[in-house]
Amino acid sequence: MGLFQPFDIAASGMTAQRFRMDVIAENIANVSTTRTENGGPYTRKIVTFQEKQLKAGTPSFRNILKESTAAYNGNGVKVSKVSEDTETDYIMEYDPSHPDADENGYVRYPNVNTVTEMTNLIDASRAYEANTTAFQAIKSMATSGISIGQG
Repeated sequence: MGLFQPFDIAASGMTAQRFRMDVIAENIANVSTTRTENGGPYTRKIVTFQEKQLKAGTPSFRNILKESTAAYNGNGVKVSKVSEDTETDYIMEYDPSHPDADENGYVRYPNVNTVTEMTNLIDASRAYEANTTAFQAIKSMATSGISIGQG
């Protein structure tokens, strides 16, 4: 494990959670968007993470777990994709005066639930904080190690 690898791991977690918070904010901002460039209502976006690619010859976390060893040497996390939530139904609301109402007077609103988004935002915020705490702990250990080496 390189000297800066723990910093890279914590920083990758912070970067990924910050991106997730940005996507959640976009979902919340579009909670009432009934017409997008594609013509339909806004569709909620979901962020998916995955383990960063490891250097050649380094076993993946999955393989190490299978072998039940404790010698994990990972490289952090990255955003693997941002996909649209196609499983959650759009919200249908009766409003015949709305310009986007169908022939029956119903408007399709985005499949964004503000409570769910706020819960996800709190989760992402706490994960970001955990990575920040880990980064600070790594920094403190590195600083202590350097001062021991100087003494």
